[in-house]
Amino acid sequence: MTDQSHDIDPVESQEWQDAVQDVIERDGANRAHYLLDKAVQQARAAGATLPFSATTPYQNTIPVDDQYDFPGDLEMEWRIRTINRWNAMATVVRRNKVSSEYGGHIASFASSAVMYDVGLNHFWRSKSAIHGGDLVFFQGHVIPGIYARSFMEGRIGEDQLENFRSEVDGKGLSSYPHPWLMPDYWQFPTVSMGLGPLMAIYQARFMKYMHNRGHIDMADRKVWCFLGDGEMDEPESRGAIDLASREGLDNLIFVINCNLQRLDGPVRGNGKIVQELEGDFRGAGWNVIKLLWGKGWDDLLEKDTSGKLRLLMEETVDGDYQTFKSKDGAYIRKHFFGKYPETAALVEDWTDEQIWSLRRGGHDPQKVYTAFKKASETKGQPSCLLVKTVKGHGMGTAGEGQNTTHQQKKMTEDQLRAFRDRFKIPVSDEDVGKAPFVALNNAQKAYLADKRKALGGDFPKRTTDYPALEIPPLETFKGQLTGTGEREISTTMAFVRILTTLLRDKKIGKNVVPIVPDESRTFGMEGLFRSVGIYNPMGQKYTPEDRDQMSYYKESENGQVLQEGINEAGAMADWIAAATAYSNHGVGMIPFFIYYSMFGFQRIGDLAWAAGDSRARGFMLGGTAGRTTLNGEGLQHEDGHSHILAGTIPNCITYDPTFQYEVAVIVHHGLKRMYENNEDVFFYLTLMNENYAHPDMPMGVEEDIIRGLYRLKQVAKPGKKHVNLMGSGTILVQAMKAAEMLEEDFGVTADIWSATSFNELGRDCQDAARWNRLNPLEEPKVPFVAQQLSGVKGPVIAATDYMKNFAEQIRPCVPGRYTVLGTDGFGRSDSRVNLRRFFEVDANHIAAAAMVDLFREGAITKAVLEKALTKYDIDGDKPNPRLV
Repeated sequence: MTDQSHDIDPVESQEWQDAVQDVIERDGANRAHYLLDKAVQQARAAGATLPFSATTPYQNTIPVDDQYDFPGDLEMEWRIRTINRWNAMATVVRRNKVSSEYGGHIASFASSAVMYDVGLNHFWRSKSAIHGGDLVFFQGHVIPGIYARSFMEGRIGEDQLENFRSEVDGKGLSSYPHPWLMPDYWQFPTVSMGLGPLMAIYQARFMKYMHNRGHIDMADRKVWCFLGDGEMDEPESRGAIDLASREGLDNLIFVINCNLQRLDGPVRGNGKIVQELEGDFRGAGWNVIKLLWGKGWDDLLEKDTSGKLRLLMEETVDGDYQTFKSKDGAYIRKHFFGKYPETAALVEDWTDEQIWSLRRGGHDPQKVYTAFKKASETKGQPSCLLVKTVKGHGMGTAGEGQNTTHQQKKMTEDQLRAFRDRFKIPVSDEDVGKAPFVALNNAQKAYLADKRKALGGDFPKRTTDYPALEIPPLETFKGQLTGTGEREISTTMAFVRILTTLLRDKKIGKNVVPIVPDESRTFGMEGLFRSVGIYNPMGQKYTPEDRDQMSYYKESENGQVLQEGINEAGAMADWIAAATAYSNHGVGMIPFFIYYSMFGFQRIGDLAWAAGDSRARGFMLGGTAGRTTLNGEGLQHEDGHSHILAGTIPNCITYDPTFQYEVAVIVHHGLKRMYENNEDVFFYLTLMNENYAHPDMPMGVEEDIIRGLYRLKQVAKPGKKHVNLMGSGTILVQAMKAAEMLEEDFGVTADIWSATSFNELGRDCQDAARWNRLNPLEEPKVPFVAQQLSGVKGPVIAATDYMKNFAEQIRPCVPGRYTVLGTDGFGRSDSRVNLRRFFEVDANHIAAAAMVDLFREGAITKAVLEKALTKYDIDGDKPNPRLV
């Protein structure tokens, strides 16, 4: 191999460079790129080991000659933007004058004000009669600036700014984007770091899904996602970027504010975060646009005939770039330009003030506009804009470029005065220390109004207008309302039949979105592959190996199933996109996300919480649920706590049904509640893979199923020894077996209670207790559990496949003696029989617990109890399963 460490033929090398330059001048840079790419391909085909670089020089991607003319009044927009900066700062400073506990952030918006200004003035369309509207994920820490903008537009009052982060009385503004708290304003919650980029990718993907399936005409709508460079270290931030390029999501634009600082210090002090991110996104197939340097640098780069300035830009690490902007022009002259004689000469006739005034690209509105427009015009690829800024731009000694700037909430009067002077804010010396809000004059108001009018109206704005869906009657699921006789099925199989019925419904079938993370066959859903198809925007370019089978793996551009691979987080982000389609697209979609329950709220709990904040509507199905139902799979597969986790989300409604008619009633109720009554709730149901016979639905139990408890079996004549056995999921079947054993072995009679939702019962119990506490002089409210169990004879024994806390939450409302059995501890691999014996929730333990309670109530003797404990093989010295 020829040694390439030195140039063996400088003349030839120069000829090649001249040839490339000639092509650029004659036919443009794209033609030069094409020719060089062909040459590289030929060299590699001949065996050359050419190095690959995923990064480009540390310069602006878009050359000066390709910049667009700015479509607005630069001076007017600068004037408005400076007032916006001031008001954003004042929002936080004034609040913290009241108390430092309110917090807030100044520096992030200070660094990104130009980007948001350009977007709101020239790009982001509001939903209107003629346009579906753009979707924007605002970076969470910039929110004071967005509120300040709406204040200038007249959408937010001064009293609301005064009450930033004081929401209890209903007059304030939420700390971050929260659709739950500001449902007419925010589209998405974003401040849980990493979730914004993940959700944005799947929102863009779902927009294409809806377009390809004929629900909407997406036209030129875009999804914009604003991020901080520090946020990109979250695994979720980059975890789905391959999907975006693989599916050609050219409706997606990431804007990463590269101010080089995270919360405590540099993002990459010893390196370059811009170059790192460029490599990742270019390598993943994105169109990457770097905007690093503002207009003033263009002249210097043109004079850089030696190439030393470009070399210096490459060599300087982010930690030094941050330091430069925390100092002054003299420091930059000495420590940056002074490194080489050639670069020092470039600014030798410049003043320190001129050096200090050199802007980074994100503070140059014309360059930002050009970058935004280029990204908007890109076809076939998602775009990632890497925009370099200064954190705390304009804050001066209060935090510009300083490690402490993210936490800066207050400014001294001198710092406020310097801020005012720098941006020429019309505030007097007497008032500057008060940080008063500044209103726009009439001309400025008119300018903003015209810009927003041209883009369809107010932004950000969340809407909820969509045509109501016509939900079929409960009788549609008549196959699930009748028993199975001797035939045994699982509730998972019952759900699949319910889902199939919905998919076939002529009114709402097209709105159903089945979502599965690579477990369709586990849940018996492979029949949907052929009947409705798996969504793939590329169609199916291969012949599947199972093509000759009934349920072959069929992909199509208008497929209905979203099969996300081994990717619960992506599937959940897809579910959120579908569950918020009623707001984002004006079409009510009905997502059913089914997954291993252990891989649900435990793994994607933060996304589930974001779904609640987003006012999502849809169904989550935890399959193979319960600690003892999924036998053989072991500790990390067996779920005994998902209901407890789900119960922490206020608008998540949860059920653990045992029989197929319960599943049908709950699904139908959820459809009515979410898509007819327009309630902002979502439903979580656990499903099991254990087969057993299912009875007919008893008459008149529908309402009790929904409320969480009904009597499945009532003994006509309770004996002197009588108990109430309560359960949910498959453990209710164990309770039914225990009832048979008790009667046969000891003449004990038992009523059987199906507790479809301990969480709903618990909430009702707490709500009644709260009302009674606040209204002590009124007639007390009786919780539903107490109503159902009123007058029943004997103790109540509750057993579930979940931790004891699941059923314990109703204890205050259960009249009489109440015993709870549950599956606390780590799961493990074994048979269902052995697992239930180990966790003490099998029929033997349920029966034994009933006998213990009867003994404690004096209904049986000690001798009878001893006989029962022996009969049911109860070992009092057995180790606690929670601790084993």
